[in-house]
Amino acid sequence: MVKIGDIELCEFPLLLAPMEDVSDPPFRALCKEQGADVVYTEFISSEGLIRDAAKSRKKLDIYEKERPVGIQIFGANLESMLRTVEIVEQSKPDIIDINFGCPVKKVVSKGAGAGILKDIDLMVKLTDAMVKHTNLPVTVKTRLGWDESSIKIVEVAERLQDVGCAAISIHGRTRAQMYKGDANWKPIAEVKNNSRMHIPVFGNGDVNTPERAVEMRDKYGLDGAMIGRASIGNPWFFKQVKHFIETGEHLPKVTIAERVEMAKRHLQMEIDWKESEIVGVMETRRHYTNYFKGIPHFKEYRLKMVTSDLAQDVFDTFDEVLEKFS
Repeated sequence: MVKIGDIELCEFPLLLAPMEDVSDPPFRALCKEQGADVVYTEFISSEGLIRDAAKSRKKLDIYEKERPVGIQIFGANLESMLRTVEIVEQSKPDIIDINFGCPVKKVVSKGAGAGILKDIDLMVKLTDAMVKHTNLPVTVKTRLGWDESSIKIVEVAERLQDVGCAAISIHGRTRAQMYKGDANWKPIAEVKNNSRMHIPVFGNGDVNTPERAVEMRDKYGLDGAMIGRASIGNPWFFKQVKHFIETGEHLPKVTIAERVEMAKRHLQMEIDWKESEIVGVMETRRHYTNYFKGIPHFKEYRLKMVTSDLAQDVFDTFDEVLEKFS
């Protein structure tokens, strides 16, 4: 059994990665329903929360059915991060996660996200202060290093553990790689196999098939898999991975009817959460390509889904797809 603080999980938990404009409450709830053991929010700016920015505040929303859920925050200013902890606690998450891995320029340029990989002392200082400022377990998501010449993830993980980090998720790329090339899980395994490490070590990056998840467990010895892009428009991925881990067999392919039903539910949940038809419609568009991936001659219907501004038009297109392709 894997534990994050006092939170007991299964032997090899699957975590939904925090993804900007993806990991919102409706999507997290669907992934949880399909087998995700822990889900994380989109990353939230500490400065945005302090300024009471509406978009940042909205990201603090949590459904009870999501638990255990972690709220992920990013920033590089100690005072701001500590104030943010106090704001986040009001939403009553199960975990507070610190983003030390986002490679996007607008985040990195402020010394936050993966930008802090240039200042490991500050990374440790921030983590230490936040752990002392809350009774919730504090976890970290990071990358291997800034670039290939500065990979010190074993040392970094040790130092974070020493100041009270409850678990660490490591993306198997450097900041310089962004999302290009293949994720390298070997350094993550070195962290896990370090005799000094006793907190859970989760792997992230290129977990895109059930076989890859099993490889992460059996070959690299990691405590769990954090799944990101493979879940977009495919919340069933968690269920598929768990079934394969348990049986060594693949589940049958998701049917057209199941895809349509999930896409409909997702769209309606987005509209309800956003309290806006147009915003709900727009926020769900990025998922449609994957919801209906692999269907031949589908371009006409995909185009309708991603260009319609009215929910009813999208729902009608879903019905057309069900009638034509099932």
